[in-house]
Amino acid sequence: MKKEWAPQLLSVLRIVVAFLYFQVGSAKWFAFPAPILPGGGVAPVGSLIWFAGIIEVVGGTLFLLGLFTRPVAFILSGEMAFAYFIGHAGNGFWPVLNQGAPAVFYCFTFLYYSAAGAGPWSLDALRARRGSAVPAL
Repeated sequence: MKKEWAPQLLSVLRIVVAFLYFQVGSAKWFAFPAPILPGGGVAPVGSLIWFAGIIEVVGGTLFLLGLFTRPVAFILSGEMAFAYFIGHAGNGFWPVLNQGAPAVFYCFTFLYYSAAGAGPWSLDALRARRGSAVPAL
């Protein structure tokens, strides 16, 4: 593949990751596309998993749009690191065995985007091209 496609593929990867990540939060918050919590239903209001759902839905939406990508990605990376150590690391060392591999993947993918930015197909790039009065974060 030619090198000049790298920026566009950065945007494609961001969009796909955001789409998948949003579903994790929407399943917790709205039980959509299906309930994923033990016993079904949605996360109890005010619970830790409910707050995680908010971060995943709101952050996933902003990440999908490529809006404020760097700070949003940094927050999402931190949430996934927190989720891994709270929910998975205590069940053994190996992420594939403690069911934490997705959290590790998301954590480091978001960490990368916090440094790399959203790519050319994003609202951040559109704002930069138009010389937006809103400062880039």
